[in-house]
Amino acid sequence: MSIKDLFDIGFRRRNQDHFAAIVRIAKDDGIISEEEQAFLDRLAEKLDISEKDYKQILKDYKTHPINPPTSYNRRLERLFDLARMVHVDHIQGDHEELVLRKISIGLGFSPENVKYIVDKALTLVDEGYDLDDFITEIKNMNR
Repeated sequence: MSIKDLFDIGFRRRNQDHFAAIVRIAKDDGIISEEEQAFLDRLAEKLDISEKDYKQILKDYKTHPINPPTSYNRRLERLFDLARMVHVDHIQGDHEELVLRKISIGLGFSPENVKYIVDKALTLVDEGYDLDDFITEIKNMNR
Protein backbone atom coordinates (compact mmCIF):
# COMPACT_ATOMS: atom_id res chain seq x y z
CA MET A 1 0.00 0.00 0.00
CA SER A 2 1.43 3.38 -0.99
CA ILE A 3 1.65 6.49 1.17
CA LYS A 4 -0.99 8.09 -1.07
CA ASP A 5 -3.40 5.21 -0.37
CA LEU A 6 -2.85 5.54 3.37
CA PHE A 7 -3.49 9.28 3.17
CA ASP A 8 -6.62 8.75 1.09
CA ILE A 9 -7.97 6.15 3.53
CA GLY A 10 -7.36 8.44 6.52
CA PHE A 11 -8.88 11.41 4.74
CA ARG A 12 -11.99 9.45 3.74
CA ARG A 13 -12.35 8.08 7.27
CA ARG A 14 -12.21 11.58 8.80
CA ASN A 15 -14.81 12.81 6.31
CA GLN A 16 -17.06 9.86 7.13
CA ASP A 17 -16.69 10.51 10.86
CA HIS A 18 -17.53 14.19 10.35
CA PHE A 19 -20.53 13.26 8.23
CA ALA A 20 -21.67 10.79 10.92
CA ALA A 21 -21.52 13.56 13.55
CA ILE A 22 -23.83 15.67 11.40
CA VAL A 23 -26.17 12.72 10.83
CA ARG A 24 -26.25 12.28 14.62
CA ILE A 25 -27.61 15.82 14.96
CA ALA A 26 -30.06 15.36 12.08
CA LYS A 27 -31.44 12.15 13.58
CA ASP A 28 -31.60 13.49 17.12
CA ASP A 29 -35.34 14.13 16.83
CA GLY A 30 -35.93 10.70 15.28
CA ILE A 31 -36.53 11.85 11.70
CA ILE A 32 -34.65 13.48 8.88
CA SER A 33 -36.70 16.24 7.28
CA GLU A 34 -36.58 17.04 3.56
CA GLU A 35 -34.45 20.11 4.29
CA GLU A 36 -32.04 18.06 6.40
CA GLN A 37 -31.92 15.38 3.71
CA ALA A 38 -31.02 17.98 1.08
CA PHE A 39 -28.28 19.35 3.33
CA LEU A 40 -26.93 15.84 3.99
CA ASP A 41 -26.96 15.09 0.26
CA ARG A 42 -24.97 18.25 -0.51
CA LEU A 43 -22.55 17.61 2.34
CA ALA A 44 -22.03 13.98 1.34
CA GLU A 45 -21.07 15.14 -2.14
CA LYS A 46 -18.74 17.82 -0.72
CA LEU A 47 -17.08 15.27 1.59
CA ASP A 48 -16.87 12.66 -1.21
CA ILE A 49 -19.03 10.13 0.67
CA SER A 50 -19.98 7.24 -1.62
CA GLU A 51 -23.61 6.15 -1.86
CA LYS A 52 -22.74 2.88 -0.13
CA ASP A 53 -20.98 4.69 2.74
CA TYR A 54 -23.81 7.23 2.91
CA LYS A 55 -26.39 4.49 3.48
CA GLN A 56 -24.16 2.72 6.01
CA ILE A 57 -23.53 5.91 7.97
CA LEU A 58 -27.27 6.71 8.06
CA LYS A 59 -27.85 3.24 9.48
CA ASP A 60 -24.92 3.08 11.95
CA TYR A 61 -23.86 6.68 12.55
CA LYS A 62 -23.16 6.05 16.25
CA THR A 63 -20.31 3.68 15.40
CA HIS A 64 -18.23 6.59 14.07
CA PRO A 65 -16.07 8.49 16.55
CA ILE A 66 -15.80 12.26 16.68
CA ASN A 67 -12.28 12.87 15.37
CA PRO A 68 -11.12 16.40 16.11
CA PRO A 69 -9.13 18.11 13.38
CA THR A 70 -5.68 19.27 14.41
CA SER A 71 -6.05 22.75 12.94
CA TYR A 72 -8.24 25.38 14.58
CA ASN A 73 -9.59 26.51 11.20
CA ARG A 74 -10.66 22.94 10.34
CA ARG A 75 -12.43 22.70 13.73
CA LEU A 76 -14.25 25.94 12.93
CA GLU A 77 -15.23 24.59 9.50
CA ARG A 78 -16.73 21.52 11.16
CA LEU A 79 -18.48 23.67 13.76
CA PHE A 80 -19.93 25.72 10.90
CA ASP A 81 -21.30 22.58 9.20
CA LEU A 82 -22.74 21.30 12.47
CA ALA A 83 -24.32 24.66 13.36
CA ARG A 84 -25.90 24.78 9.91
CA MET A 85 -27.48 21.38 10.53
CA VAL A 86 -28.96 22.55 13.83
CA HIS A 87 -30.16 25.71 12.06
CA VAL A 88 -31.85 23.65 9.35
CA ASP A 89 -34.02 22.09 12.07
CA HIS A 90 -35.06 25.57 13.27
CA ILE A 91 -34.74 24.24 16.83
CA GLN A 92 -32.45 26.05 19.21
CA GLY A 93 -32.30 25.50 22.93
CA ASP A 94 -33.52 21.96 22.30
CA HIS A 95 -31.71 18.66 22.66
CA GLU A 96 -29.91 19.19 19.34
CA GLU A 97 -28.09 22.19 20.81
CA LEU A 98 -26.90 20.01 23.69
CA VAL A 99 -25.71 17.38 21.21
CA LEU A 100 -23.91 20.16 19.31
CA ARG A 101 -22.15 21.20 22.53
CA LYS A 102 -21.03 17.62 23.19
CA ILE A 103 -19.76 17.19 19.65
CA SER A 104 -18.01 20.58 19.88
CA ILE A 105 -16.17 19.39 22.98
CA GLY A 106 -15.25 16.26 21.03
CA LEU A 107 -13.91 18.51 18.27
CA GLY A 108 -11.53 20.06 20.79
CA PHE A 109 -13.33 23.17 22.02
CA SER A 110 -12.92 23.95 25.69
CA PRO A 111 -15.74 22.66 27.92
CA GLU A 112 -15.62 25.97 29.81
CA ASN A 113 -16.24 28.00 26.64
CA VAL A 114 -18.31 25.63 24.53
CA LYS A 115 -21.69 27.13 25.49
CA TYR A 116 -20.56 30.60 24.34
CA ILE A 117 -18.94 29.26 21.17
CA VAL A 118 -22.02 27.22 20.21
CA ASP A 119 -24.37 30.13 20.98
CA LYS A 120 -22.24 32.44 18.84
CA ALA A 121 -22.00 29.84 16.05
CA LEU A 122 -25.77 29.38 15.96
CA THR A 123 -26.32 33.15 15.95
CA LEU A 124 -23.88 33.64 13.06
CA VAL A 125 -25.46 30.85 11.01
CA ASP A 126 -28.93 32.25 11.76
CA GLU A 127 -27.76 35.64 10.49
CA GLY A 128 -26.54 34.08 7.23
CA TYR A 129 -22.78 34.38 7.66
CA ASP A 130 -20.68 32.48 5.13
CA LEU A 131 -17.79 30.26 6.22
CA ASP A 132 -15.05 32.89 5.94
CA ASP A 133 -16.95 35.50 7.93
CA PHE A 134 -18.04 32.84 10.43
CA ILE A 135 -14.41 31.88 11.10
CA THR A 136 -13.39 35.53 11.48
CA GLU A 137 -16.24 36.26 13.88
CA ILE A 138 -15.61 33.20 16.05
CA LYS A 139 -11.88 33.95 16.22
CA ASN A 140 -12.61 37.53 17.29
CA MET A 141 -15.63 36.96 19.53
CA ASN A 142 -13.75 37.89 22.72
CA ARG A 143 -12.25 41.11 21.43
